[in-house]
Amino acid sequence: MEQEMENNTPIESAIQEQPTDSQKIESKSENVQEDNIEDNKMKNKNPMQEIEIEKMVLHCGGTEDKLEKSIKLLEMISGSKKIYVVRSTRRIPTFGISPGKKSGAKITIRDKVKIKELLERFFVSMDNELPKKQITTNQVCFGIPEYIEIPGLEYNRDIGITGFEVMLVFKRKGKSVKLRKIKKGKYPKRQDVAKEEIENYMESKFNLEIE
Repeated sequence: MEQEMENNTPIESAIQEQPTDSQKIESKSENVQEDNIEDNKMKNKNPMQEIEIEKMVLHCGGTEDKLEKSIKLLEMISGSKKIYVVRSTRRIPTFGISPGKKSGAKITIRDKVKIKELLERFFVSMDNELPKKQITTNQVCFGIPEYIEIPGLEYNRDIGITGFEVMLVFKRKGKSVKLRKIKKGKYPKRQDVAKEEIENYMESKFNLEIE
C-alpha cells in the first residue's frame, strides 16, 4: 500500500495540491483585509486629511446697555475692535427680543497662534476638563460662566460679572484647496471631521480630560 501511495501519477498529485473552495475564499478574504489596512495607512499618512481648527467664534448675548458690556468684554478678551453686533432672527418674548433687534456681539478669530493662546487660558479656567456632549461633528461648543476665572483677566467694573460662549470649527487641511477652486461643488461628506477625531485632537493638543 505504501508503495502505491508513493507512486501516484502526476495527475493525481496535481489534484491533491489544488486548494479547496473554502481555502480560496479564506485566502481572498485575507487579501481584502490586507488591502484595507494598506488603504487606511495611506489615508492616515495623507497630510490633506489631517484636521485643524479653522476658526474660533466668541459670542456674548445682551441687549441695550448689556450689549455695550458684551462688546467691551469681547474686545478685552480678543484684543481686537472688530466686534460684530448680532441681530435676532426670531421673536423671544421672555427677553423682550423681536426680529431684527440687536441681541448680542461676536467676533471670529482665525489666527492659529491667537486661538491656541486663548484656548489654553480658557481650559485652565475649566480645570482642563471638557464634557463629551460639547463635541459634535466639525465643531466644539462650550461656555465660560465668568470671565474673571480666565488667567490674565481681572474684574472690570464697566463689564461686571458675565460669561460668554466659545465655538471652535474644525476642518481638514484639504478643505482650503477646495475653496480655491473656481467651480465649487458640494463639500464631500467624507471631509467632515468626526467627533472621535476632535476628541483625540483636543486631548493630544491641550491635554484635556474629556468625559
